[in-house]
Amino acid sequence: MSGSIRVVEVGPRDGLQNEASMRQLPLEELVEARLRFVTMLAEAGLDDVEAGAFVRSDRIPQMAGTDLLLQRLRAEQPKLWAKKRFWTLVPNHKGFELALAAGAKHISVFTATSDAFNLKNIQMTVEESLATLRPVVAEAQQAGVAVRGYVSTVWGCPYSGKVPAEKAKRVTEELLAMGVQEVSLGDTIGVATPQQVQEVLELIPTELPIAVHFHDTRGTAIANCLEAIQLGVSTVDSSAGGLGGCPYAKGASGNLATEDLLYMLQGMGYQTGVDLNKVCLASEYLEKELELNLPSRYFRAWKGSR
Repeated sequence: MSGSIRVVEVGPRDGLQNEASMRQLPLEELVEARLRFVTMLAEAGLDDVEAGAFVRSDRIPQMAGTDLLLQRLRAEQPKLWAKKRFWTLVPNHKGFELALAAGAKHISVFTATSDAFNLKNIQMTVEESLATLRPVVAEAQQAGVAVRGYVSTVWGCPYSGKVPAEKAKRVTEELLAMGVQEVSLGDTIGVATPQQVQEVLELIPTELPIAVHFHDTRGTAIANCLEAIQLGVSTVDSSAGGLGGCPYAKGASGNLATEDLLYMLQGMGYQTGVDLNKVCLASEYLEKELELNLPSRYFRAWKGSR
C-alpha cells in the first residue's frame, strides 16, 4: 500500500485532560511542561498538534493556561507557529473569544451523537449544542480562523449504549453545512470494531473532509484505524504515548498511540512526514516529567531496546 496519511496529534489536549498528576502542578510548571511537549511533537514533524483547550479550569484544571501556552509558542517558536497548525478546543462563544484573544488561528468545536452524553458533558442536547456552535463557526470564518469539529460517541455512549450510524451521518452533515472544515469521528469509549467502522463509513463518504479518532479501551483502536484507512480515510487522530481518556466517560482509556500508528503506517509504505523516534523522545520527556507509565506498545518496546 502507498500514499500519505495525515496524523493529527491530540495528546497535549485530549490526552492530558484526563491525567490526574497534572492537577497538582502550579500554573507555571503546568504551562512549561505542556509547552515543551507540544514543541517536541511539532519538531517531530507533526503538522497538526492539539495544544490545549479554552475550558473552565475548575472543571478541567489540566488545560489551565492555554492562553499563556499559545502566547509563548508564538513568541518563542515563530517558525513552528508559522508552519504548523496548533489546534485549541473551544466549547462555546466565550471559549472562542478567549482563543481569539490569545492569537489562536485554529480551533476545534465539539458535539456528540448522544443527547445523554452531551447533557452530562456540556448540559445541552445535541440540537442545542449545534445551535450554539453555528455563530461560533460563522465568527471564526469571518476572523480567518480554521475550524475543526469533533463528533463524540459515534460508536457508543456510556449512558445510552449503541448509537445508530445515521446519527453520526446527520451530525457530520450539520457541522460541514455550518462551515466546519473537517469533522473527526470519535469512538469516545472505545467500543467500535472494524465491522462497525465500516457501517458508519458506508453512510459518510470518505471523500468528505473527515478524520477518525479511536480510543483503545478494548484493544481495537489500531484495527479500527486500519479499516478506516482501507476504506479511504486519510486523516487519523492519535495521542503520543497512548495518553487519554474522557472525564465524562467512566472507564474510557487512552487514545490510539501515535507511536503504534506510525509504526504500522510506515511498515505498510504510507508517508506521514513524522519522525517516529522524535515522537518517542517527546513521550519519554512527558513520562519522566509527570511520572507516568505510558501504554503505547511501540514506545515501551523502544524504551526496552535502548
